[in-house]
Amino acid sequence: MSLSRHATRAARVLGTPAAAAALSVAAAHTALACTIGDFSAEPVCNGKDKGVIRVTDKDASGTPATITLYVQLSMPGGERSVDTRTIEHPTAEGVSVDLTPLDWYPGETFRVHVKAGDQVDEDIKPMVVVPDVTCEASASASAPASASAPASASASASAQPPASSKPSTGSVATPTPLTIPSRSSGAAPTPAASSAPSPAGGGTHLAETGAGNGTTMVAGTAAALVVAGGGIVLALRRKAAHRSR
Repeated sequence: MSLSRHATRAARVLGTPAAAAALSVAAAHTALACTIGDFSAEPVCNGKDKGVIRVTDKDASGTPATITLYVQLSMPGGERSVDTRTIEHPTAEGVSVDLTPLDWYPGETFRVHVKAGDQVDEDIKPMVVVPDVTCEASASASAPASASAPASASASASAQPPASSKPSTGSVATPTPLTIPSRSSGAAPTPAASSAPSPAGGGTHLAETGAGNGTTMVAGTAAALVVAGGGIVLALRRKAAHRSR
């Protein structure tokens, strides 16, 4: 009986570490097992104006995986396989492959299926949908912008006058059809000829001051009256002198 008790006790002592080791190995194996959560898919542009579905595998166990891309057709439940790639040596950091669809337009939907050994045989959820801005649209939109930049630069360069033709003030001179003499040169501008008729007698000063023929007549009459008055005064003085003698 004592021998049997000792054997049972020894078996228990030896069995506990063995069981713990078995559990550790099972846990490690479970942690390294490949799952569908190790895979992700997204629509991207491959740098050559071409849209692709990029699948990334972050399986730490290194299980090879086969990735199949299906495009969803307009008919209910309809789809078609368009590309298949294999990831031979996945790592925990991630290994990516690009699957190329036949066409690429906004709203197009793809199903990505993963087959990794006997551990994974599932689809990546959710399905991949092409965004509204496609690679071709973004490339065509950027092309005119890049082409217009040199054109605008050349246009602005051609608009600038040569260095020798710039005015000394630094502003661009505006061409005018008429040449107007400068006041600083000392020459007074020539007045434009008037279409109004000249006053009688050929005098221009009266026309400029507003006087007419009536003013000339009044001045002549006044002069005659002054002369006559002077003559009368002189005659009266002589008569008075003659009487005094």
